Amino acid sequence: MLLSELAAALGLALRGEDREVAGVNTLEAAGPDQVSFLANPKYTGMLATTRAAAVIVDAAHADAAPAALVSANPYLDFARALTLFARPQGCLTGRSELAFIHPDAKVADDAAVYPFAFVAARAEIGPGCVLFPHTYVGEDCVLGEGGILHPGATLMAGTRLGARVLVGPGTVLGSEGFGFASDAAGRMKIPQVGVVEVGDDVEIGANAAVDRAALDKTRIGHRCKIDNLVQVGHNVVVGDDCVLVSQVGISGSTKVGSRVVMAGQVGVAGHLNIGDGVVIGPKAGVPHDIPAGKVVGGIPAMDRGLYLRNLALAPKLPELARRVASLERELAALKELLPKGDEHES
Repeated sequence: MLLSELAAALGLALRGEDREVAGVNTLEAAGPDQVSFLANPKYTGMLATTRAAAVIVDAAHADAAPAALVSANPYLDFARALTLFARPQGCLTGRSELAFIHPDAKVADDAAVYPFAFVAARAEIGPGCVLFPHTYVGEDCVLGEGGILHPGATLMAGTRLGARVLVGPGTVLGSEGFGFASDAAGRMKIPQVGVVEVGDDVEIGANAAVDRAALDKTRIGHRCKIDNLVQVGHNVVVGDDCVLVSQVGISGSTKVGSRVVMAGQVGVAGHLNIGDGVVIGPKAGVPHDIPAGKVVGGIPAMDRGLYLRNLALAPKLPELARRVASLERELAALKELLPKGDEHES
């Protein structure tokens, strides 16, 4: 498309020569038929050397670019530009004869069902859905309008997904929750008879797992973004607009508020309450409730300020230990010099 057409589609002003562009790329790698962006000021110097046809950039740096699409939020508008040029995955429409669709299932006429997909009895596949190869949709599942199941994704029986939900390769929703009752003979499995419910506009990455509830439901709220390798335990409730980064693990029956961010490898114990707007730093271990709005980190998780002070002190601990040991030796030597009576009185 022409740069002027791209500018109009994004609602941005074009400064410089209009020309045809065919894609997007980084400042360093972009060619003369591609658009790039500048979001981090430390790369400003590359505006003079980039071969890009135009750069999405804020007004302060627009004059330094070969041509500029002036934006108040270059990173966001670059993402919007990507959506215009990105080619969606997939090459099939309709239903493959190599897929299995149970006679009692309901599949929208315009849904794409690839070879070796499996749709069980009473499942409902909404308009515009895509089921890639080796996807499994169990009994009584619901996949809302525009849902996408990437290769190998699994919806176990009773899982209900809202509209425009994307499930990554290898991800399992509705697997058995980890529940056992113990006695002298060992551990007896507790049947997990609840379901998983996912809101609208949710994205779940590759090889993640959301367990079905023991009773009632495990719920993921609207617009949540869940990274690869995340584990959500049974009966967990996650509010709207949350971000769970790779390798987060949330134990059973914990309630997570809305707009919560958990960085990579956060571990959350069970039966806790995490308030709205909480931010939890990477590798944190959370053994207790966290009030709304708190920013925490560390093991165990603590207020961000205390956590950062602890981090700053950690490299100094060996030297501090040596100094304390030296002071203890000096104190012991001084005590030896005191008369025994004076030492007793002191």
